[in-house]
Amino acid sequence: MKVMVIGFGKCGCKIADKLAWLNKTARAERHIEIVSGALAVDTDASDLTQLHNIRADYRQRILIGAETVRGHGVGNISELGAEIAKDGIDKVMDAIRSIKRFLEADAFLLIAAAAGGTGSGAMPIMTQHLKARYVDRSIYAMIVLPFRDEEDSEERVLYNTATCLKSIHQVADAVFLADNQPYASKDFSLRSNMDKINQLIVEPFYNLLCVGEEKKAKHIGARMLDAGDIIQTLSGWTAIGYGKSPLPPIRLPFEWTRHFTRRGTKTHRGVEAMDEAIDTLSIRCNTADSGRALYLLSGPPKEMNVELVKELGGYLRRIAPSATIRDGDYPVGSNAISVVLVLSQLSDVEKVREYYTKFTM
Repeated sequence: MKVMVIGFGKCGCKIADKLAWLNKTARAERHIEIVSGALAVDTDASDLTQLHNIRADYRQRILIGAETVRGHGVGNISELGAEIAKDGIDKVMDAIRSIKRFLEADAFLLIAAAAGGTGSGAMPIMTQHLKARYVDRSIYAMIVLPFRDEEDSEERVLYNTATCLKSIHQVADAVFLADNQPYASKDFSLRSNMDKINQLIVEPFYNLLCVGEEKKAKHIGARMLDAGDIIQTLSGWTAIGYGKSPLPPIRLPFEWTRHFTRRGTKTHRGVEAMDEAIDTLSIRCNTADSGRALYLLSGPPKEMNVELVKELGGYLRRIAPSATIRDGDYPVGSNAISVVLVLSQLSDVEKVREYYTKFTM
């Protein structure tokens, strides 16, 4: 599946930049493209200079509102961000049309932090415009939620977050929620920590986007997950997670590989990867609240079998009994069994409900 990526505001632009890097990785490792184009849109010129993978072309790093805020940002005022976005729509649309491979995109993926001014204000405006203009493509949003200390220190953060979530949920086909707080680590400097968090946010998308674009026969699984499966799964509030279970060193030629304990170990590793994917979901939620779900199993072909797929399918069915489940396998890699898990059409997300409640108090 190929996506057209657009980041808004400092956080959204940096995550879009990470997805552009993910595309470079896919091109180098697997000779495929998963991002048909990546744009960064911001009102702060200094934030745009910090990107590494999106080209420094004015049509890919787009400064909006220069006449209003002179390249210094909107100071967390989402209403101002929305007004500037309305004036900058033509500039963004022209940039999209200038992307050579834009027509290859199966969907848009728009990214922003809910707490900021530019991202939270511009995201719903741009989403609504793109949805009206490109009716044949799905429009997905990724909303990054603030840290707990940001919520506690500034009331404006709660206002921006609640209004952004409400607005984007009404217009986007699906909204990936990414809660910053669980990703936070005290072992890194502030800059390194934010970079690590952004890396963890995009990591689950790698195999999920690659599998449908794979061209090598040896990497095409028995059950293919393509763009159609992903599009049919994504709807409303959505969580994504990724887990992997490392494989032991390569066995010696004389080692007996048909021992019953080895077969059980394969299943155990798959369940272990699924457990980690559930534990690292981008937003904490009750799995039973999902109406749609999919999982992608990846690893060396010899480590994946029908029994493992059946076990994982049964496991997911038990924890998400009401969900329509799609699954696929991706025989790639050599040192781990991995699982990408997507839970979509979530009927209730506690964190979102808390923002709405706090905002109305």
